[in-house]
Amino acid sequence: MPWAESMAISGGRIEAVGTDRAIGRRARGAREVVDLHGRTVIPGIVDSHLHLLFGAYALHGLNLSTPEASITADKPVELVARLRAYAADHPADAVIFARADFSATPPSTPNRELLDRAVPERPVVVHNTTEHSLWVNSAALRLAGITDFPVAEPQEERGVIRDAGGHPSGVLLEAAMELVERAVVAHVPEAERLAMVEGAAHYLNRFGITSVVNATGDLNEMRLYATLRDRGSLTVRTRTAYGAVAVAHRLSPQFLTEIETARARYHDDWVSANLIKFFADGFSGLVPPLVYEPHAYAEIVAELDRRGFQIMTHAARNDSVHMILDTYQQQSGLNGERDRRLRLEHADLTDAADLPRFAQLGVTVVMQPSFCCAQIGLNYDVAHMLPTDRWHSFLVQGTALAFASDWPCTFPPDPLLGIQQAVTREVWHSADTADIAGNPFDGAGQGGAARTGGTYEPEERISVGEALSAYTLGSARAAFFDDRVGTLEVGKLADLAVLSQDIFAVPAQSIAATQVLMTMVGGRIVYQREP
Repeated sequence: MPWAESMAISGGRIEAVGTDRAIGRRARGAREVVDLHGRTVIPGIVDSHLHLLFGAYALHGLNLSTPEASITADKPVELVARLRAYAADHPADAVIFARADFSATPPSTPNRELLDRAVPERPVVVHNTTEHSLWVNSAALRLAGITDFPVAEPQEERGVIRDAGGHPSGVLLEAAMELVERAVVAHVPEAERLAMVEGAAHYLNRFGITSVVNATGDLNEMRLYATLRDRGSLTVRTRTAYGAVAVAHRLSPQFLTEIETARARYHDDWVSANLIKFFADGFSGLVPPLVYEPHAYAEIVAELDRRGFQIMTHAARNDSVHMILDTYQQQSGLNGERDRRLRLEHADLTDAADLPRFAQLGVTVVMQPSFCCAQIGLNYDVAHMLPTDRWHSFLVQGTALAFASDWPCTFPPDPLLGIQQAVTREVWHSADTADIAGNPFDGAGQGGAARTGGTYEPEERISVGEALSAYTLGSARAAFFDDRVGTLEVGKLADLAVLSQDIFAVPAQSIAATQVLMTMVGGRIVYQREP
């Protein structure tokens, strides 16, 4: 039933949905009755693709790329002053985290010397807003063991930007980020990381988010969520994919042992695994770099599919989308029919001939409305003006669509802004990031971007109901959560959000002004804006 007046909740689940009169009779003697005064209630948002740990770092750290402005390396005096002040205000932090827009396209990448000027004595780790590159100071390079000599792993060394003398510049692209990420985990006490993650989960609740799929992760990260779960302080349900940004998987004994351990250890309503993340390509430079040869990707996917793992693959390029679909098509022939729920992440550039294949193969496309829309969308090839963010085209083909924020790539991770953007497809532009080479986001409300008054590919707009469904039931289904969350119906977990206005009734341009007044997870209020 699409509309109802009242709901009864018991034991963390929805017990009844119906009229005030019918539910009122059941509520006699109830422990608590909450009168929402006619407010709109939606299912809890299932953010089907984000990076909770990176988001925790960004939330705790210094965010130099906000909806209001982006402080880039082109503003060195302000950037240094902001970093220096932040470090002074956080004297106990083992690592200084920041988030910023900067070029990931040599030779226009920034240099460690600017960060050294701000904070010379402690490691500084600046995450690019794309999460496909890092900018670090000399102390962070020393912490990660990055010297004038090549690092041991070739795929990591390829991403270490060096000057003509072989000295590391301080920018690390794609797989090279892992050199610093491993060092950070070893250097930052677990208690601090737990506190950051707990705060990040509460932050997500402010936006009505009740479940998430972590699009990268490992056993160490999953253990953080399990620890918070055991303490009763985890306020979002998590499903974590095993994988790291642009790192090619190998079927080594260690890798297979770790993914099997994750699946055996984590499989409850709060912390679950059994999901493997691949990167067909990256998102740095003028053209996203490829990660796999097609035969190598197909071989590893086939083996993990045979073992029963769910597969998700990042694709920023249209040729990568084609390769992924070809590989997915092979799986049922190789390993038999089953409910795979194969996922293709982003797929913003998809050739017209590949659009119907998603529905034919049962592949869910997971997209981010807040990435849209620049003047040419997310297209990096001005000579081949392929439309991007084709939400309507996917839906009319019968494709399962899930929406996400990719937080902290977008900040804040506001699904209501995402719904507005899905409905309007307004064009945004940021003067602050216009001179950055590569792929800075001109997405909705990102990095100082403002509305231009234009509309990008308006025929790809979708309705409020379709957008909300992609953020709830569509995302729940993509995560194998749909038997528990995604709709407000009897028997499902009581995950919901109360809105300040009816997003189905207000003008489309006003949807993003909606505030979440209350968020409930499992029948427990985890966020409340007002009594």
